[in-house]
Amino acid sequence: MKILFAASEAVPFIKTGGLGDVAGALPAELNKLENDTRVILPLYGDIVEKYRTTMSYVGSTVVSLSWRNQYCGVFEQVLDGVKYYFIDNEYYFKRSGLYGFYDDGERFAFFARAVLEVLPLIDFYPDVLHANDWHTALIPVFLDAFYIHREEYKNIKTLYTIHNIEFQGKYGRDIIGDVLGLPEEKVSIVDYAGCVNYMKGAIEASNAVSTVSKSYSQEILDPFYAYGLEDILRRKKDKIHGVVNGIDTNVFNPKRDKALFKNYDKKSVEDKKENKKGLCEMLNISYREDVPVIAMITRLTEQKGFDLVIRVIEDIMCRDVQLVVLGTGDWRYETKLRDVEQKYQNKMRALITFSADLAQKLYASSDMFLMPSKFEPCGLSQMIAMRYGSVPIVRETGGLRDTVVPFNGEKGTGFTFYSYNAYDMLGAIDRAIAVYNDKESWKKVVENGMKADFSWKKSAKEYVKIYEKLIK
Repeated sequence: MKILFAASEAVPFIKTGGLGDVAGALPAELNKLENDTRVILPLYGDIVEKYRTTMSYVGSTVVSLSWRNQYCGVFEQVLDGVKYYFIDNEYYFKRSGLYGFYDDGERFAFFARAVLEVLPLIDFYPDVLHANDWHTALIPVFLDAFYIHREEYKNIKTLYTIHNIEFQGKYGRDIIGDVLGLPEEKVSIVDYAGCVNYMKGAIEASNAVSTVSKSYSQEILDPFYAYGLEDILRRKKDKIHGVVNGIDTNVFNPKRDKALFKNYDKKSVEDKKENKKGLCEMLNISYREDVPVIAMITRLTEQKGFDLVIRVIEDIMCRDVQLVVLGTGDWRYETKLRDVEQKYQNKMRALITFSADLAQKLYASSDMFLMPSKFEPCGLSQMIAMRYGSVPIVRETGGLRDTVVPFNGEKGTGFTFYSYNAYDMLGAIDRAIAVYNDKESWKKVVENGMKADFSWKKSAKEYVKIYEKLIK
C-alpha cells in the first residue's frame, strides 16, 4: 500500500509533544510491513540546520486559499528508510515556534491544501492519506471539496487520527470565505456550534477516524471527554477505531541509553539502583535503598491530575518516600511545588524545567512513576517508565487503562485507581508502597513491566488492517 502520513511535527526534525513521536516512529514500522509510507510536514524555521542542509529541492507550485495564490516549495529527505517531504513557505513557517500565532487557522489551511496540491509534483498518489490532529484536519475536507473528482485523486481514502480532542482548530465563520474558499454546499462540513471547527470537518469528511487508544475512542463519546463534539462523534461512531500508540524501543532502551548513570536491562535490573544513587547524589538528597523514589515527568496542568497531587501532597510527604517532579506549567502548581521542596528538602525535588536528559535519568532512577491524569488519550510516559523498570501508578483513563494492568500479586504491571479523587490516588500510592516493601512481589511487578511489548509493531499491524478495510 501507498500511505502518505500528514502531520504538523515529526521526530527527529521537530517536536513539541506525542504527535512528533508518533509521526517519527509509526511510518518506519509500517514500511517494515512492506508498505510505501511517506511523511509530509511543514518546513519550519526551527528545524535544525543539520537536517535543513541535507534536504533536496523537489520543485514548487502555487496553492490557492480563497483569493490568495501562495508559493509552495517542496523539499525531501530520506531518513531510516522513510521519505519525508517538507512544505516550504517562509511567510507561514519561518518563525520561532510551531503554534500559537494569530494566523494559525490560515497557516494550517495552507498546509492542508498544499499536501493535496503537491501530489503531482512528488509523483505520489497514496491509497490512504493519514491526517493527524486539527493542524491537518482540513485535508479530507479539501479533498472532498476540490480534488475528489480528478482522476488521480478519486481513489484516495482518508484516515483522520485524533491525538487530543481538546484542541480542535476553532475559528470565526469569516474564515470560510476569506481563507478556506469552500463552496456553499460544503460549508456545513466545518460549521459547528456557531463557528468553524477544523476537527469536526475531518470527522465528517474522512473515510475513517481513529484515536490513540481503544478506551479513548469510547470516552470521547461522553460529554466529559468530548469538548463539545459528542453529538457528531456519536453520529459517526461506526467509523471510529482505537489503536494504542507505541514507543520507539530503540530510543527508549535502558541497555543503551547514554543519559543513564549505568545501563541495564531486565536481566541486570539490579544495576538500576546505581541510577537511583546517581540521581540522589545529583539532586543532593539522601540515597536510601529501602525508600521508593516516586517520579513525575509531566506538564503541570489540571489535565495531568496536578490538582489531585497538590490536594494530598502533604499526605504523600508524610509517607516514607521521596518525590521528584520534572516539568513546567501552571504557575500555581510550580509555586506550590517549590514551597513543598523547601519544607521537605531531603525528600522532595521540584525541577521546574524540561530536560530530555533529566527525563531519561528519572525514568531509570525512580521506583514508581505517578501519572494521575484527568484524561489521557494515550500517554507515552507510562510505557517508557515500565520499559525502564519504574512501576506506574495511574488513573484508569484512556491509554493509561489500556497499557497498565493492575498488579494482583502475580500478574500485572502497575497500580491503578478509577475515580478522579485525590484520596483514591493516595490509596494506589499506598498499595504500591506496600508491595515495594515485599521485595519478591516488587521484583515480579518490575519484571512484568519490563517484559511488556510496547513497540510500534503491534500498533502498525492494526493500522494496516484499517487501511486495507478502507481500500476494499
